[in-house]
Amino acid sequence: MRFLQSPHLLLALAMLCWAGNWVVGRAIHEQIPPLTLNFWRWAGSLLLILPVSWLSLRQQWPLLFRNWKWVLPMAAIAGAIFQSMVYLGLQSTTALNGALIVALVPVVVVIIAAALLGDRIGRRQGVGILLSLAGAVVIIVHGELSVLRALTFNPGDLWILAAVPVWSLYTVLLKRWPAGLDRMSFLAAMALIGVVLQSPLYVWEWTRGLHMSVTTESIAAIAYTALFASFLAFVFYNKALERTTPAVAGLFHHLHPAFTALLGMVFLGERMGWYHALGVAFIASGLYLTTVARPPVRAALK
Repeated sequence: MRFLQSPHLLLALAMLCWAGNWVVGRAIHEQIPPLTLNFWRWAGSLLLILPVSWLSLRQQWPLLFRNWKWVLPMAAIAGAIFQSMVYLGLQSTTALNGALIVALVPVVVVIIAAALLGDRIGRRQGVGILLSLAGAVVIIVHGELSVLRALTFNPGDLWILAAVPVWSLYTVLLKRWPAGLDRMSFLAAMALIGVVLQSPLYVWEWTRGLHMSVTTESIAAIAYTALFASFLAFVFYNKALERTTPAVAGLFHHLHPAFTALLGMVFLGERMGWYHALGVAFIASGLYLTTVARPPVRAALK
């Protein structure tokens, strides 16, 4: 499908999938322990990925092994470390605090990209990032800046804060994608590594008496995280990084609170407020400045 060739659309779809993942992770936290959820998320995803990637995976095992110094850390970050930290954070943090912390991703991506890749951000992109960040904050605090003064932080907030540079590093290092490596092959390897690394954590959680309640809701939550948050979202995100920069990809994380608010209205009956419209306007303006608008070309001096 040609419309899926747009990196900006792919990034927006990835953010939509991940916004749903945060809603699900918070809603189900009393039924599924965090490390258990991440294990079954990637186990389910592996079952989805293997049938569509098997042929390319068989051909590309030598390439994956040759690039293990890149493949293993990247798979560990995305398949085990980052999401475990998020699910641990969602056990105790509020949606308000979590969304506010994740809005830091674009800033951290710019810093890491400058350090590792030598990327530099222009004035227009800087303004775009600030506008988009302002929009995210407006949505998160419901247009009441006094809410920021009342924020309190707990261990869940610290887990998510620690996860921000982890994910930012993954985003930047996607630009060092090994030549010739098929993206579905890498996704399959990432799911497999995620299951392997998550297994001892799952067992440890089980031995501590933290067991999953097998209900319709818990099964549906695992199905969502496996299909949308693990399979489709990573296909969209990794593919988008072929055609854009880490800074732009990071900026799209400001859509996270906007999509979370939208999902809250659809599934939780929350009402649309004026601050949603204002926040989305700021985010759209920031994305436009960073991804679409071009500075005017000055006429050549004669």
